[in-house]
Amino acid sequence: MKSKYFDPPRPRLFGHRGNSGDFPENTLPAFSDALACGTPYLELDVRATKDDEVVVIHDESLLRTCGIDRPVAGLTFAELQNYDAGATFTPDQGRSYPHRGCGIRVPLLADVLQAFPRALFNIEIKQETPAMETATLEVIRRADMTEQVLLAAENDAVMARLRPLCQTAGIPTSFSYGELVSFFTWLQAGGQSPYHPPAQALQIPETYEGQTLVTPQSIAAAHTLGIEIHVWTVNQAQDMERLLRMGVDGVMSDRPAVLQKVAALTLPNDH
Repeated sequence: MKSKYFDPPRPRLFGHRGNSGDFPENTLPAFSDALACGTPYLELDVRATKDDEVVVIHDESLLRTCGIDRPVAGLTFAELQNYDAGATFTPDQGRSYPHRGCGIRVPLLADVLQAFPRALFNIEIKQETPAMETATLEVIRRADMTEQVLLAAENDAVMARLRPLCQTAGIPTSFSYGELVSFFTWLQAGGQSPYHPPAQALQIPETYEGQTLVTPQSIAAAHTLGIEIHVWTVNQAQDMERLLRMGVDGVMSDRPAVLQKVAALTLPNDH
């Protein structure tokens, strides 16, 4: 598979929704600052508007990020631009809202790709229906970015539609939820039976529902299969250092400046 996504040396450092610790998540300022911090990868989420524009936003509703309870899918892109994507961001538990009223809006995926043509992108499709996989790939193709992206979907139905399109386009993917369950079931059974990974990257939290997913054993198994483990969302420096020393291939963080510094100190010869 021809992809520049895996070209840089590991570890892969991701700005999770950009620099979402200091800027409103999934916005152009957040992405710009994450790249300025030195993290080459941008992680982001996409949904579709009522008029089928692919936009960068995590939630189904605007409530958490824009302060108004309206569904993304119920608005045209023009209507979406009426709402302030910096409205609710606060770095100090509500004492201040430094980005409110600054003109920050929910961006088009096309505008993000155009703004950062040298970045590498981890794009997760959050919406199951209506299907938006083809529209998302078309945006990526028009931007000439097929070699610089990995596409993700936790939802199994979305991934079932998405992966054949990605295989045709030469775009790597991550594991969906059901595929992750299958991998860890195989691993817990001893990892001896035949197993063929469906994707190129396991993108997982360190723990889930009381179970530790990221261990030396799971990392070794993934590497034996030729797949990478990227861990989200890691915001404490000591956790970043511990995971990097354990041998994970990538870390996603809301604090990309801290991640960049920790990686440089932890793996100075590789980073």
